Amino acid sequence: MPHVPRPPSFDHGFISFLWAVGLGAFIYFGSVAVGVSSGTAFVFAALAAFGIFLFVRVYGEETPPRRQAPRR
Repeated sequence: MPHVPRPPSFDHGFISFLWAVGLGAFIYFGSVAVGVSSGTAFVFAALAAFGIFLFVRVYGEETPPRRQAPRR
């Protein structure tokens, strides 16, 4: 039976950056769509992206539960 390859492992900082860029772009284009000037929308999106990056970087990583040593 052939072994199925595992997907690549990405660093948590890279994943945080992707979340920040994606949601920052969403905020920017959403703000421009409702009539906010592009300069103001860019500033708000950049600040939000930075906050999202920090939040996901600090609180987003899941730690696996600790295994207890077997009792004898």
